[in-house]
Amino acid sequence: MNDITTVTKVTKPRAVERVIAGQAVMDGAGVKINRVLTQQLQRRLDPFLMLDNFASDKPNDYIAGFPEHPHRGFETVSYMITGRMRHKDSAGHEGLLTSGGVQWMTAGSGVIHSEMPEQEDGVMEGFQLWLNLPARDKMRTPWYRDFTSDEIPRYTTDAGVAVQVIAGTSHGVAGAVQRDVTEPLYIDIDLPPGTSFEQPVPEGHNAFLYTFRGEVQAGGKAVPALRMAIFANTPGSDGVRIEAPEGGRVILIAGKPLNEPIAQYGPFVMNTQAEVFQAVQDFREGKFGESAPQ
Repeated sequence: MNDITTVTKVTKPRAVERVIAGQAVMDGAGVKINRVLTQQLQRRLDPFLMLDNFASDKPNDYIAGFPEHPHRGFETVSYMITGRMRHKDSAGHEGLLTSGGVQWMTAGSGVIHSEMPEQEDGVMEGFQLWLNLPARDKMRTPWYRDFTSDEIPRYTTDAGVAVQVIAGTSHGVAGAVQRDVTEPLYIDIDLPPGTSFEQPVPEGHNAFLYTFRGEVQAGGKAVPALRMAIFANTPGSDGVRIEAPEGGRVILIAGKPLNEPIAQYGPFVMNTQAEVFQAVQDFREGKFGESAPQ
């Protein structure tokens, strides 16, 4: 882990617009999930479509997993905090995500895959984020890549804050994935008691954090565990500031809005209803298939 001695200053941090608890839902074959970014927030948090947090030490809450299901028109980012998840797709590719690992998948024109938990000390915890694709890329060739924990760039600030950079750039450290249209930032921040962290975020980018350990303060508001804080798009703001008097761990996510129409039907996210109807027809006709892992 690298030590960062240069400090990136935020002079006008964003306020927090609201704190959200999320919704308890069941997905896949009965996996219990806290859905924090719901469909009602898609326009507000464009280009992000969904954020799920799953966490349980009860195997019956997750062991049935997510059997084969299709996707078209967006990207999924699966981040395992603890546990193992085996994935397979319709093109015959297979991989295993382990603790600290990330899978970045571009569904593009269409892929059918499954995500099935495998036991590791009975604990499963992680996130899945859906990131929209611009209209020009919705029918691109599917792609994915698995990253082990060791392949995720990380650093520690002078104050002892440990940061993992999944996407974008933080304090000069480039993340595992970069995207030139949506410019996503996705970082995991572990703050010891009494520390703070600042992250520049371009004006106009939508940003939010989710606390999954302890409690943090942001924009003058408390954000306890299992809560999401949406940062206000304050004119002239240059980033966010997070404080942890008692210690906390969060993911911070931000991105550039696409400002394009969103037409969603379940696992298909396109720009028009006609495109969604075509996606359903293509799926029924078996036209979802090849993906290109790298």
